[in-house]
Amino acid sequence: MNQKKNTSAQIRLPIILALAISAGIWIGATFAEPKSDRNDLKAALYKIQEIITYINRDYVDSVNTNELVEHGIEKMLEKLDPHSAYIPAKDAQLAKSQLDGEFDGIGIEFGVLRDTIYVVAPLTGGPSEKVGLQSGDQIIKVDGETVAGTGVTNRDVFDLLRGPKGSKVELTVKRKNNRDLLDYSITRDKIPQYSVNATYMVNNDIGYIKVTRFAATTYDEFKAAVEELKEKGMSKLILDLQGNPGGYMGAAINMADEILGENAMIVSQQGKLNRYNQKAFAVKPGIFEDGSVIVLINEGSASASEIVAGAIQDNDRGLIVGRRSFGKGLVQMPIDLSDGAELRLTIARYYTPSGRSIQKPYGEGEDYGKDWLNRLEHGEFFSADSIKFDDSLRYETKGGRAVYGGGGIMPDFFVPLDTTMNSPYVGKLFSTDSAREFILGYVDKNKGKFDNMSFEEYYNNFEVSESMLQELIKIGEENKVKFDEKDYKKSKDYLKILVKAHMSRNIYDDNAFYKIVNDINEVYQQALNLFDEAAKLAFQDKR
Repeated sequence: MNQKKNTSAQIRLPIILALAISAGIWIGATFAEPKSDRNDLKAALYKIQEIITYINRDYVDSVNTNELVEHGIEKMLEKLDPHSAYIPAKDAQLAKSQLDGEFDGIGIEFGVLRDTIYVVAPLTGGPSEKVGLQSGDQIIKVDGETVAGTGVTNRDVFDLLRGPKGSKVELTVKRKNNRDLLDYSITRDKIPQYSVNATYMVNNDIGYIKVTRFAATTYDEFKAAVEELKEKGMSKLILDLQGNPGGYMGAAINMADEILGENAMIVSQQGKLNRYNQKAFAVKPGIFEDGSVIVLINEGSASASEIVAGAIQDNDRGLIVGRRSFGKGLVQMPIDLSDGAELRLTIARYYTPSGRSIQKPYGEGEDYGKDWLNRLEHGEFFSADSIKFDDSLRYETKGGRAVYGGGGIMPDFFVPLDTTMNSPYVGKLFSTDSAREFILGYVDKNKGKFDNMSFEEYYNNFEVSESMLQELIKIGEENKVKFDEKDYKKSKDYLKILVKAHMSRNIYDDNAFYKIVNDINEVYQQALNLFDEAAKLAFQDKR
């Protein structure tokens, strides 16, 4: 049985505020106000101080001044742009860890089901695996305090189980088929988290790499993945950025540099202050400058993902396949505040090599938060013809192809969203963790069957049976997911594939999951038929 790879999906990091789409983070500058603004700034600060002083001294009820100030900061930032954000001190470290390559903890993938923390899987090589924690274990106490049945949340779990490397936490767990509770003393350690979730060969010459975010280690992970696949014969690459919300701008630039020829522009940025005006070019021989490239994107691909896709598209280096991306062309600078909080302030706009800004409209009259819903209602997810571009925002790629700014990256080949098999009922089975509970139980009961089964045998021969689905339906009902016969009949085959894919992740690794789930990924399937077109662009790029 293959070892599992610790992934961001396993670690279950929550999305803090709206920062899952806060990519293009710019590091290394300090903030200074232009001299012409200082008098207005001084007056504004004095006014705020005046009001806070009066409230603190004279208001009829007692107030928490810090909470009042933090609320004011959040409302103030709403007047700027959708991606400038304030992260309170209690959330700042957790937010930063989303983009770090590791964190300190006990190393488990967890879930909260029926008001109880349970272990989905101990992460390979982590402290929990070493002491013997098992999938399905329910955590009853942490450091002697009962946590089961207390309304514990995902955020509470992070606070309880994370801590400095070398520190200890005492867990009391309940295990199936054990009458007595089990006690574990676990010493926290560095837990790596990965942003390249899958790396495999599709056939003899096509390689597939799935990148879920752009974090501190993403570039190194990507390089290692490309080198691994090249050794296996890869001459054509599918780079999957679907649903990737972004992250560090530098990681995106370095990744693009490995694919683009030397001196090709990758991205530029421009702000109010000259020190934020920069241009990035491919400056070194890349490890995959010659092969055909197809990049997969969709409405969830944002910021750093769009930098990579825009650079490859504008340089005619490869094909972009999927649906129009999110449309975030703003760059945030993280600023550490004195109390441990963090301000992520937009300091520039970025532009693709052709000169286009892909930031979608925001401000007065724009319902930014409902953009996806508007796209759905206008039919954009199903027809490229429903998407209208402003001719004033027309630009040209290096080879003269028309591309447009003003709202995301439009793919070279549009693939409509396939909703024929999915249904709300299936979504509820997964969102309530009913499917995960079923999979944990089934794998635990059938360990002997899977221990000696290769993934190839599992992929080709294992089928999710009707009796398995009935057991899943029963668990769903126990979790208050009402059975919907119409949805079930519509989505039965789809549900079987999803259960098989998620089960394979538990038995094998993320490569197994993506190999199975990509069989029903319409964007991926379309890409496999487009490498002749991608090869033409790759050849054109060399002329």
